[in-house]
Amino acid sequence: MSGKWADSNRRASLPRNWPEIREQVKRRDGYRCTATLRDDTRCPDPGTDVDHIGDPHVHELKNLRLLCSWHHNKKSSAQGNSARNKPPPLRRPAEKHPGMR
Repeated sequence: MSGKWADSNRRASLPRNWPEIREQVKRRDGYRCTATLRDDTRCPDPGTDVDHIGDPHVHELKNLRLLCSWHHNKKSSAQGNSARNKPPPLRRPAEKHPGMR
């Protein structure tokens, strides 16, 4: 498998009826990307990717939208960069061994 799903285990977490859910989202959104452009108009490109708006484990229609590949890649890239740039968790300094003072 090549492309977006090549290194992902995401497909395994989707429900069995994902193809039906995906088709419902596509139909509801008119087979067109739902992203809003800078001038507040809707993207004119065909929708190709069903995107989870919030929790990626919630597959309800209200948590899903249709995006074109460009907008979906832009969102996924921003999420990846955000996760990568998070500061490490705060930790207490390691205590010295009692015999090494």
